Amino acid sequence: MCLFIGLSIHGYSQEFIENTSIIQTDFKTKNKGKLYFYWGWNKSQYSYSDITFKGDDYNFTLYNVAAKDRQNPWEADLYLNPSNISIPQTVGRIGYFFHDNWNFSVGFDHMKYVMIEQQPAIIDGYIDLNDPVSEFNGVYNNEYIYIDEDFLEFEHTDGLNFINLEISRVDNLGDYLKWNSKKIQLNLLESFGAGILYPKTNSTLLSKEQNDAFHIAGFGLSLKTGVNLTLFNHFFMQAEFKAGYIDMSNIRTTTSTADTASQEFFFFQRNISFGYIFQLVK
Repeated sequence: MCLFIGLSIHGYSQEFIENTSIIQTDFKTKNKGKLYFYWGWNKSQYSYSDITFKGDDYNFTLYNVAAKDRQNPWEADLYLNPSNISIPQTVGRIGYFFHDNWNFSVGFDHMKYVMIEQQPAIIDGYIDLNDPVSEFNGVYNNEYIYIDEDFLEFEHTDGLNFINLEISRVDNLGDYLKWNSKKIQLNLLESFGAGILYPKTNSTLLSKEQNDAFHIAGFGLSLKTGVNLTLFNHFFMQAEFKAGYIDMSNIRTTTSTADTASQEFFFFQRNISFGYIFQLVK
């Protein structure tokens, strides 16, 4: 009798362990072969920047220039109408999972960078405009200057376009806390990105005619972390914090190709987006 009970207990225990193992493997999220895309909006902040302006008759640097983004007030037609797609500050991305926890994606961050008007700065260099003669002509040796609309207006508002590639790590908390997440997933993500800056710079420099063309101006690097809430394995909402470095060494400022600007700065984003994910390859 004792032997029978012992064998029964052993058999039940073995079956329980095997069944438990089967149940546990069901918790592992299977993302490999999935494609996703999302669209959303961003709020951005920028560090102080040193901006250098060069041309045939001037070469000067403005130090510690402050800037802000340009956030549009909420209006349904403005934010949800596809015809107004370039007006708000937006983010968009499409990606593919090559591993259950890793994906590769391409996307863009349509930020807006506006130099704050009416601010003091330090200027170093020279200005020697003769046609017409400028009131700002002179040699500057780390002197204070007051930036107003007669001297300079400078913004990337069409916009500060960061076109980038990212590699991301995604972890479903349900895989670790052992809950069935077929209906609700809560994912943590971390990303590294790199790409180019493709702005349309609106600049009024020393009363010169502004350039009005998109152009490759430099490169950027970024790090991102966020939370993803996925419902029914397809629909998701994603909140992100993104920070990075931008180096633009070839900014077009006027209609003359001799006139350029360069700057470096750090940026910080808060993003919210909505998307869809589906199995592309099994």
